[in-house]
Amino acid sequence: MSTVSINADIKVLWPKGHSSYSPGSSEELALISIDLLVKTMGTQGAQTFIAQVFERYQQPKGTPDTERE
Repeated sequence: MSTVSINADIKVLWPKGHSSYSPGSSEELALISIDLLVKTMGTQGAQTFIAQVFERYQQPKGTPDTERE
């Protein structure tokens, strides 16, 4: 697995305020993204969206799963 460092300032505006995030890793960015998806799409909508994204990365049956570099 490769190491990725992220330098980002994310500002989210909500009708009743705002949120700020500064992820430093891909894992932190994923958590923020999933949190925002659930807040805007609901749990089921977010799960459906994420499942569609993962479909792009499915391996054919019998093919070993290799990590990206």
